Amino acid sequence: MSSGEVFGYGESDNGKVIISKALADLNDPKVGDEITVTNPSDTSTTYTFTISGIYKNSTSSNTSAMGSMGGTSQDADNAIYTSVSTLKSLGLDADTTANDDDNNTTTQLSYTYVLGSADDYETFASDVQKAGLDDTYTVQSADVENYESSLVPLDNLAKFALTLLIVVLAVGAVVLNLFNIRERKYEVGVFTAIGVKKVKVAAQFAIELLIVTMCGIALGVVGGAVASVPVSNQLLAAQETQTASQEEQFGRGADMGGAPGSSSDSGGSDSTDTSGDSGSASPSRGR
Repeated sequence: MSSGEVFGYGESDNGKVIISKALADLNDPKVGDEITVTNPSDTSTTYTFTISGIYKNSTSSNTSAMGSMGGTSQDADNAIYTSVSTLKSLGLDADTTANDDDNNTTTQLSYTYVLGSADDYETFASDVQKAGLDDTYTVQSADVENYESSLVPLDNLAKFALTLLIVVLAVGAVVLNLFNIRERKYEVGVFTAIGVKKVKVAAQFAIELLIVTMCGIALGVVGGAVASVPVSNQLLAAQETQTASQEEQFGRGADMGGAPGSSSDSGGSDSTDTSGDSGSASPSRGR
């Protein structure tokens, strides 16, 4: 916050909003001043709000990167934040607009919660679904999705390595048994002649093969552990390069500071976790 404070979330704070410092500098409003906002669907309808605070974006705005989808409506500096309670009092919340046939305003609410870990996110998503979240809303995390997508090459490599390991072990066991038994026929005959049971002879061969196999696996694990770090780094670097290339070509990574999912000093975070019917950087913040 640059000045003032964030609005409250109860009915007593209805009508309070926070605006960006860039918007305040351009129009010269101050904390405590009233501003009037026009309904874009009906210019004869206006709403009066009181500025309770002014926040400063920690990242720059970039509407040109959005191409034809950009414009002033996508400019983070034009964002005005208020509580859901305020929206409800004005009939602008999603439930009111959906049930009011005479209201042409379209309201899309997107809330953001900042969670401490992936386990907290899984618990949150489960609790929200159990609480009765409507099917028209979704709970998702850009951080978790990016993390999971970065693991896809590693998972594929792990599956391939496991399959190769099983094949190698199976073939190696058959080959070793064939060569081992064929080369030691005389030894097997001597053991049989002196009365050693065939089960004990077979057990001896199995133990010998197991010892050799375990030594080979140990060497393989050590070699794999040493080689896995640079290989993993190369795979992740390739994934990041591909993602950066896609963003550069299709404009998916437009720097929209202060917009939903971006970082600002108004309570948001670089680690936006969920969006859906759940609060924007605060449990009751709407936009």
